[in-house]
Amino acid sequence: MAYEIPCIVTTFKAAADLSTYQYHFVKLSADNTVAICAADTDIPIGVLQNKPSAAGIAAEVLMAGVSKLEVGAGGALTYGLAVGTDANGEAESEAVTDATHYNVGRVLEGAGIGELCTAMINCLNPVRNA
Repeated sequence: MAYEIPCIVTTFKAAADLSTYQYHFVKLSADNTVAICAADTDIPIGVLQNKPSAAGIAAEVLMAGVSKLEVGAGGALTYGLAVGTDANGEAESEAVTDATHYNVGRVLEGAGIGELCTAMINCLNPVRNA
């Protein structure tokens, strides 16, 4: 069962209604807000922990620690895999040879597509793959 151990959680303003994106990757956007990562090349700032229902509502973002993550359509995730965002803000495996993607965590507890996995997250210093 997916679990969380938050270390650094920061509050931003939501750029839009993010109520259906809990446990998805978010990125910095205009006017000190966060939005869902919309490309697999986006740089995640963290994982959304709550469900802000409109623009301007507080969005709690885990930037470092252990978090639940929704697994994307790219395939199941297993223990130890490097993870980053897909084009829907969901978790996907990151090949270390794709220099256009960012590795921001490691899977601690795997899950299938559409399920919640557990991952160690460090978005404080995202690592671009080699």
